[in-house]
Amino acid sequence: MSNCKVITLTNQKGGVGKTTTAVNLGVTLAQQGKKVLLIDADAQANLTMSLGYHRPDDLQVTLSTIMQDIIDDKSVDVAQGILHHSEGVDLLPSNIELSGLEVRLINAISRESVLKTCVSEVKKNYDYVLVDCMPSLGMLTINALAAADSVVIPTQPHYLSAKGLELLLRSVSKVRRQINPPLRIDGILMTMVMPRTNISKEITATVRSAYGQKIKVFDTQIPHSIRAVEATAEGKSIFAYDKGGKVAAAYEQFRKEVAELGEKQRKQNRADRIR
Repeated sequence: MSNCKVITLTNQKGGVGKTTTAVNLGVTLAQQGKKVLLIDADAQANLTMSLGYHRPDDLQVTLSTIMQDIIDDKSVDVAQGILHHSEGVDLLPSNIELSGLEVRLINAISRESVLKTCVSEVKKNYDYVLVDCMPSLGMLTINALAAADSVVIPTQPHYLSAKGLELLLRSVSKVRRQINPPLRIDGILMTMVMPRTNISKEITATVRSAYGQKIKVFDTQIPHSIRAVEATAEGKSIFAYDKGGKVAAAYEQFRKEVAELGEKQRKQNRADRIR
């Protein structure tokens, strides 16, 4: 599947719904018949646990195992580490070993492209690869940006979350200039939105006016809901836990926006090749 799109979900601010978005976007894409791989690029293994693997440290092969093999120039079989989830997505899991790997990356040859090498091994088997990043702008996040075609930035309508966007956008811009020129920002996704509160309205409006000229702010807003938190604790997507709820409807709407954007970009790429 040469048309595979690699999307990195990132924000250096924690607790903004990156992992929830990775799980639910992945599952709703899979429900449309797409082949989806989720990559947990966070040593806290939140994505791995959100899909029901509650003892990530017991897993034999994880992202850190594979990235270490790439650093050591050993033969790599990424498929060994991939887990198949009952909701139709595949997962390359993570555990605490990834925190040690981040330190080792600093002295590695081609240190920014280790994850890209890993993704290149398997992307032919997928329509989408979604990378869930840790809440930092360290070497692993740089690797995730270097491996990506595009970036989705989940952010809460809170003052500090909006404030941190500037730093993140500078980092994306730097990676684009120095490592991955085709990298683009798909957009900013507002998550955990309480639409009736003034602060939600004000900050969403501020983000749209500050960045909306240059960067898409998705029309979809993911509402705040305790059901989403409960689904994560159960190791399920919102579609398996509360299919008829407002969060499931919002992620389905978001999936449509992502798919439309992907189709537009594919047409543009074809037109560029013809020219």
